[in-house]
Amino acid sequence: MANRNDKTQNLNKDISRFDADPELGLTSSQVNERISAGMTNKSVDSPTKTVKEIILGNVFTYFNIIFFAIAAALILVRSFNNLSFLVIITVNLLIGIVQEINSKRTLDSLTLMNEPHVSVIRNGSCEVVKCEDIVLDDVVLFSAGNQICADCIVLYGEVQVNESLVTGESDEIKKAQGDKLLSGSYVVSGECRAKADAVGADSFVSRLTLDAKKSKKNVIRGMMLSLKRLIQVIGILIIPMSIGLLVRHHFSLDMGIRENVQSTAGAIIGMIPEGLYLLVNVTLAVSVIKLAKKNTLVHDLGCIETLAHVDTLCVDKTGTITENNMTVENVIALQNSVDPLKVLEDFVSNMSVDNITMKSLKENFSVENARPAVKVVPFSSETKTSMVYFSEREKYVLGAPEYVLKDRYAEYREMIDKYVLLGRRVLVIALSVDDEASLTEKPVPIALVILTNKVRAEAKYTFEYFERQGVDIKVISGDNPRTVSAAAKEAGIPGYNNAVDLTGYSDEKIAEIAGDYTVFGRVRPEQKRTLIRALKREGHTVAMTGDGVNDILAMKDADCSIAMASGSDVTCQIAHLVLMKSQFSSLPSVVAEGRQVINNIERSAALFLVKNIFSFTLALISIFAVFAYPLQPVQISLVSGLTIGIPSFVLALEKNEKRVSGKFLFNVISAALPTAITNLIVSLGVILFAAAFDIDTAVSSSIITLLMGLAGFSMIYRLCRPFNKIRTALMVGLPILFISALIIMPSFFEISPLGFGGWLIFAVFALLIPSITYVLSLGVEKLSIRLQKRVDKFLKRRSVLRNER
Repeated sequence: MANRNDKTQNLNKDISRFDADPELGLTSSQVNERISAGMTNKSVDSPTKTVKEIILGNVFTYFNIIFFAIAAALILVRSFNNLSFLVIITVNLLIGIVQEINSKRTLDSLTLMNEPHVSVIRNGSCEVVKCEDIVLDDVVLFSAGNQICADCIVLYGEVQVNESLVTGESDEIKKAQGDKLLSGSYVVSGECRAKADAVGADSFVSRLTLDAKKSKKNVIRGMMLSLKRLIQVIGILIIPMSIGLLVRHHFSLDMGIRENVQSTAGAIIGMIPEGLYLLVNVTLAVSVIKLAKKNTLVHDLGCIETLAHVDTLCVDKTGTITENNMTVENVIALQNSVDPLKVLEDFVSNMSVDNITMKSLKENFSVENARPAVKVVPFSSETKTSMVYFSEREKYVLGAPEYVLKDRYAEYREMIDKYVLLGRRVLVIALSVDDEASLTEKPVPIALVILTNKVRAEAKYTFEYFERQGVDIKVISGDNPRTVSAAAKEAGIPGYNNAVDLTGYSDEKIAEIAGDYTVFGRVRPEQKRTLIRALKREGHTVAMTGDGVNDILAMKDADCSIAMASGSDVTCQIAHLVLMKSQFSSLPSVVAEGRQVINNIERSAALFLVKNIFSFTLALISIFAVFAYPLQPVQISLVSGLTIGIPSFVLALEKNEKRVSGKFLFNVISAALPTAITNLIVSLGVILFAAAFDIDTAVSSSIITLLMGLAGFSMIYRLCRPFNKIRTALMVGLPILFISALIIMPSFFEISPLGFGGWLIFAVFALLIPSITYVLSLGVEKLSIRLQKRVDKFLKRRSVLRNER
């Protein structure tokens, strides 16, 4: 990237900067000159890996390097049948690469559909281009909801800008002629034309991105973090364990080089969870593709896991519960001496479209011959009002009745309530004698404007689904709480009448009541964020849906943020998930997908850890005991392929909508321990019997292989209940394959004839497996419940302390 920056800076010297006329913009030749010089707004950070990065990332992993080293050692000692593990590794590798490439292509196509666009002035006319196609010195048009995608200088117009996404400060900042607009910030209200002053790698947000990439890697959390730590621990321990086994086998047991390499290789292969990380990546990749088919764009893979844990869903009223449009139902005159329609026409015609309310008003009242305003004050979420000045004596304010009428609100309350209780949005337009909508003096109300906002037809079904799943719903809106309650009632939200008006509430008070109410009205953007933080401090996993700039602060702090594609550009860019067709009804299937992925990965991961826990513990014991690690690599491959590999991938893609609870690694280890310890007990029992009755190590190794297969199928039986067609096929087909392999190719899998004594030992321990597993399962379950309670208590306390900081 440094080379690209140097090249861009050298080209800048050959390109003369140009102050384009705001009405004309750049000419086509000037645009082409800048494109040729590389002075476009192309992002410095690709959202997905390249195909080359995917292939290299899958091939050259730490464990694959170890596998290649084991294969080389086995080839040197001419133990070719024990190279069978390479078949599993190669298949895993190909599946991983193919699925990740498919996922990349799907994501790239959806990302292209959701790519932000912006209006620019070129050759005297307005054009819509991709944000990355902006060139240096372009004249760019910005309005409410637009993300500022290049550093710009305002040429004319006025906007309220929020820079919280790049500076952390959430205050709205007024930007007028000559002021600088930072890339990464977004327009809350107003309109302006601005000159692109720094693009691409030279922009503020690109420099931040490059600095972040230098200082730290991508943040990994949740299940992937647990897996990464587990694999790191295993990776560190494998080296000293391997050395210990080699030394022990050579000096204490006087094993030959060939036998030593085979035994040590078997132990190492048994300790490596070769398919676990692949299973997770493939399952997540398949999930991304399935979600894409449901028109859902995934910006962050980690959010799929978060969705599975969500127990609180916060929704905005407008655009989520209701449709993303409004209709003017009525205008009620409050003054006989003034024509309210004429006032509304003049007012609305001078306003920019900052939100869907103003969009609806402009569709009804905007006219070409309206009086030009002297000054316009855009809508503010803080004051819930907007203003238009025609002279010092003629200033009009439009907004929420409580905020416009102030002390006079009581005079009109009965009239307003009649519509509010029907779920209508009520605005008042008044003649003001104040500046900047401070409204300290009594305004003169002119008319009430009544708007309807239809509840989505599918909303009731959607909220019924979440109620069944035990997900709590919180409706957070800037509207009147009684209007919001009426909409929530129609949408079938439980507790719709449990509402509160947050006007004047402090952050401390909001934190106290966050869990007590269902509907929150008259909520400012920063109060939405306060509510999200308070719910998280109480230990909830919170998802937030939104479509407007007033939702951004809350969405940024939510565990999982979900945007409607029909909403503002910046909302779609910062969200973890984007519903491409803006259909709220698709959310249940998205949540169900998250639950299916995590539940099935937990279930399948337990199969992998059975082998790893068993092999690690047995190898550790063998270092300090007087016996060699008993299993060959080919035997480990046979057992793991049929009792772990195949069933884990089949079970990982099954339907499972149960809400996820507990911590991933804790759940997986708890599920794996009974079978792993059972394998250890019976293996040590066989080794002791073999020593006592002078049974050949090849026979004892064969017995242990058979018993491990039996224990593995026993665990698959428990995981497959209740049975369906696929699970029945697994339960019948896998043992048949196992037995067939032993009968057809016993020498390849190093299976020796057991004889009467061997079969007797096998029968004794085979009969013990169900009882040992049952007793261990009860013990582990009781222990895990106690530990889980303590862990949850500790994690909740830590989460509270972290959020307070």
